[in-house]
Amino acid sequence: MVAKILDGKQIAKDYRQGLKDQVEALQTKGYTPKLSVILVGNDGASKSYVNSKKKAAEKIGMISEIVHLDESASEDKVLSELQRLNEDDSVSGILVQVPLPDQVSEQKVLESINPAKDVDGFHPENIGKLYSDQQTFVPCTPLGIMELLNHADIDLEGKDAVVIGRSHIVGQPVSKLLLQKNASVTILHSRTKDMHQHLKNADIIVSAVGRPGLVTKDDVKEGAVVIDVGNTPDENGKLKGDIAYDEVKEIAGAITPVPGGVGPMTITMVLNNTLMAEKMRRGIE
Repeated sequence: MVAKILDGKQIAKDYRQGLKDQVEALQTKGYTPKLSVILVGNDGASKSYVNSKKKAAEKIGMISEIVHLDESASEDKVLSELQRLNEDDSVSGILVQVPLPDQVSEQKVLESINPAKDVDGFHPENIGKLYSDQQTFVPCTPLGIMELLNHADIDLEGKDAVVIGRSHIVGQPVSKLLLQKNASVTILHSRTKDMHQHLKNADIIVSAVGRPGLVTKDDVKEGAVVIDVGNTPDENGKLKGDIAYDEVKEIAGAITPVPGGVGPMTITMVLNNTLMAEKMRRGIE
């Protein structure tokens, strides 16, 4: 068996066309979604990622801006800019690129975003709504993973799903989304005993820990669906996933590549959530 490759680039391209159509329909009503991103400092990876979001937003007809603050910007300065965006009626969605410099509290910043503009889905109010099964902004990487699975027509009901990693950004929210689809979910982490046995029994594996080659062919049962959220640069700057891709693809039923798997879907879900924010505040279904 050779795995079906879940091509995030192509799936994202198709999904964005649908978003573009919806943006154009909104514009006929006089509304254009706007995404504002706060970037503090000059981290190369963060700048590249933020620029990718801006380009993707503009390509489907949204307005996008980057509020770039100096590395030495105070917490008060960041919060002041955030408040300005909260109050700006032209802004549909806000996200703050992390990591932030040491002098700025990530928690305080995330809690200061207007929940109705929190397109990253990290505000405690939106997290609470997710876990109580209310409509809300879902964190973009978990939402992108679910769209990949949906696009591939993978039935999750009654399946054994294993998530490696318990972060609030990916591991925990994607576990909740899998539960909503009636999968039986196990979360593995650094203190888990016999990780191999859990993995070997899994129908679905989602790995999000940033340890290249963590999951090998011996850990995966034949036909399993394997989603790789790992995104770690090697000494040459080439991105590596958590899954030993070349060997696992020989026995998996479906697998995501790195790069080109989950990554493009994450940015696409930022756009999806920005469109959702604009529709919600305008009272449009």
